[in-house]
Amino acid sequence: DGKIYDAYVIYPKNHTSEANFVEYFVYQIMPDILENKCGYKLCIYGRDIYPGEDAASAIEKRMQKSRRLIILLTPQLINSKEDAYDQHIALYNALIQNDTKVILLEMETIGTYGNLQESLRFIIKQQGTIKWKEEHTVHPQSPNSKFWKQVRYRMPRTCRSS
Repeated sequence: DGKIYDAYVIYPKNHTSEANFVEYFVYQIMPDILENKCGYKLCIYGRDIYPGEDAASAIEKRMQKSRRLIILLTPQLINSKEDAYDQHIALYNALIQNDTKVILLEMETIGTYGNLQESLRFIIKQQGTIKWKEEHTVHPQSPNSKFWKQVRYRMPRTCRSS
């Protein structure tokens, strides 16, 4: 299908103390589970998009080469202007071009979805979110936890068995 990545990951990139766990999750936990233990290939901004690359076109190209979009929903992401471009492109590709499925990971309780952009609310209404709960932090590295099973269910099939 010409795709290089199984999923492109969108997460808040502002460096606040609350974002520290999200960054740890994106750079350590997700690759450990989804790449090392399940055989997926993720595209993560800051790891797979390089300094000096035109970020806007790099983001767009990487998304087009991804089978899924994983969006980590956090209050920071929802209120961030900085991450709006990735989200806008991702949601355009998912909803308008209808060629990419979206997986929404609710990292913190969002509360009401009223503050979300309409396209995100539409996706949540269609398929819901996968909620990260505190108890997952006890054994976040277990690919057989309920959380990771739900994520893997929505991912494309891998060639390798997990």
